[in-house]
Amino acid sequence: MAEEEPRAVKYVLTGSGKGAMKVIEWTQLNTRARAVPQPAATPLVWSAAFVGALLLIVVLNLLGGGHRPTLALLLLSLLSALLGLWARLVAAPGTAALCWLFLNGFTIPPAGEINWAGHRDTAWLACLLAAAVAGTALARVVNARAAYRRVTPWTPDQGGRRAGDPWGD
Repeated sequence: MAEEEPRAVKYVLTGSGKGAMKVIEWTQLNTRARAVPQPAATPLVWSAAFVGALLLIVVLNLLGGGHRPTLALLLLSLLSALLGLWARLVAAPGTAALCWLFLNGFTIPPAGEINWAGHRDTAWLACLLAAAVAGTALARVVNARAAYRRVTPWTPDQGGRRAGDPWGD
């Protein structure tokens, strides 16, 4: 749902003297372009990563997929990407690390122990980090494109598109 611009009431007196009428005229308070949305604070994103990964692993274990690390990696990568949509880029390594801790600690036997298995864990961390960075990059591109479209005036060119629009919509 689009936000409505704030409005102010301006009273205009028409005529003079005793028979003057008040006319209400609505005017825009803010006609500037809206700012690009600010990303969520990093501690908030990391808290969401902790709770989300915990819940995801618990549900996965309850459904019987607790010892299927590939499925858990896929689901935790999706969680990292979703959290990346609302996060700053500096939150990506922490988000990936938190997801990896739950992946390593609760889907690889023995459960509850963190271990390092060289190439496997490096690949898992890289996958989780790439997902978080991809989510953040996607959000920045979408927000930048929306801000560009708000600021650029619409003057159609020969194809009916916005003149000078590099996106070609």
